[in-house]
Amino acid sequence: MGTAELSCASLQKLAENYSVVAVVTQPDKPRGRELKLQFSPVKTLAEELKLPVLQPLKARDETFIAELRGLKPDLIVVVAYGQILPQSILDLPKFGCVNVHTSLLPKYRGASPIQSAILNGDAQTGVTIMKMDVGLDTGGIISQARTPILKEDNSQTLHDRLAQIGADLLVKTIPDYVEGKILPKPQPVEGASYAAKIKKEDGRIDWSEPAEKILNRLRAFTPWPGAFTLLHAEPKPLFLKIWKAEVVGNNGQTGTVLSADKNGIVVACGKGALRILELQREGGRKLSAQEFLAGHSLSQGGQFG
Repeated sequence: MGTAELSCASLQKLAENYSVVAVVTQPDKPRGRELKLQFSPVKTLAEELKLPVLQPLKARDETFIAELRGLKPDLIVVVAYGQILPQSILDLPKFGCVNVHTSLLPKYRGASPIQSAILNGDAQTGVTIMKMDVGLDTGGIISQARTPILKEDNSQTLHDRLAQIGADLLVKTIPDYVEGKILPKPQPVEGASYAAKIKKEDGRIDWSEPAEKILNRLRAFTPWPGAFTLLHAEPKPLFLKIWKAEVVGNNGQTGTVLSADKNGIVVACGKGALRILELQREGGRKLSAQEFLAGHSLSQGGQFG
């Protein structure tokens, strides 16, 4: 059971190693200006693998649960499915339902564990294989794997690495789990935290924050919703999305441009400064700082905010 791109690596590994009786994913959704129905990434992969696909509107639907029961699954694997499962589904398979969660539980239960780990400046994160219960990511821990968070990581690169780590850990864990060699361990009470669903507004840059914290926000919210700000200009402010930057030691008035040249646009923060290396004007394409400055006059003393 899965919907998002994160789920695909696990589905691929399961299909290569086990008999997958069906794939459950969210219904097709209208996208784009013409509102054409679009498959989830999981459905696209499932059809490539020639696997049966079920798309209930709600996981609690009794007709769907009866259909699922008729398949007699030994184990249900859930990865970024997007719906809470009722107890009737959790109890259905012989070995229960297991979830691939991209954090070292109990830290970062919830919707945005990858972004939260980067946002908070964590040195490492990982994947937990968990036996599901009715709580939100509160089930017993079956296995875990760790990975460092690299300075060059953003949420997309870390997502892709964790998806593969999770898939590998899943197929490594299943045999020992179903044979009873691994028993789920209750999550510790200490260290539990919740990662809320990300909103577009979370990407807004507050230049009064330390440069290091702003850079973490940029990395955490790349590619979505992006780190964005306003550049005060005439005749109206420019909405800018920042794609790449680095921390420098300069100091100055918060949000003020300290320098703007081929090496980047240096903006003063609450502590230190940020050198912007890649940015994008609303409706435009991604540009290097040098390319942006060729078309936009920006000098020392300009103001972001």
